Amino acid sequence: MGEELTEVGGKTRLYVTSNLGAGVTLTLDEDQVHYLLHVLRAKAGNLVSLFNGRDGEWLAEISQAGKRGVAASCLKQTGPQAPTPDIWLAFAPVKKTPADYLVQKATELGASVLQPVFTRRTIISRINRERMLANAIEAAEQSARVSVPDVREGVTFDKFLATWPKERRLLFCDESGDAKAMTQAARESRGGPAAILTGPEGGFDPAERAALRALPFVVPVTLGPRILRADTAALAALAVWQSVGGDWS
Repeated sequence: MGEELTEVGGKTRLYVTSNLGAGVTLTLDEDQVHYLLHVLRAKAGNLVSLFNGRDGEWLAEISQAGKRGVAASCLKQTGPQAPTPDIWLAFAPVKKTPADYLVQKATELGASVLQPVFTRRTIISRINRERMLANAIEAAEQSARVSVPDVREGVTFDKFLATWPKERRLLFCDESGDAKAMTQAARESRGGPAAILTGPEGGFDPAERAALRALPFVVPVTLGPRILRADTAALAALAVWQSVGGDWS
């Protein structure tokens, strides 16, 4: 067995979709092959860590590395499948660079679902779900998370509300300030399914705000006296929820 394959800052972790288990050999995808062979100069006998969101984390040996691709064989489980906090993040899409940052950091903060919502004042008219998923995978690989959030297609505001699972409390970040403190709402939501909803750069339309406040499963919350950028608000709300009602508490 060769030396552990490492990169600057620690071991190499890769997300895969195949099942993992003792003695299982799997073929890595094209992007992973390029990264291992041409960036890290990996060779047969090197070690990598693999996870798929179901079977925990596994140490695997590269059993084949060459023009035909890269295959890795699972040796032993190095960590169990940890539960993911049951917190969803619904957000109005923002411009590309803040959006990349939002997805990466929301993944690091433990969001289990990422749901883009097109509100009336949302500037962005479409999202690149593949790009979002790639950012989420990279963030999971780098943060020692053993799962990747469910990155969903964008939906309109009306469809979002019409199809919402009523048993899941929706913490609506309302910049009007006439709302519960996020810390209080997170504490009250502890132990049950919850989600956070943040708006676009221009805030929610008054009709949208009224529609949200009329629903029994919606809890308006405030993040304090300052108006936060859309991406800042989403991440601040997640951090507060995790510290009070999630796996930081």
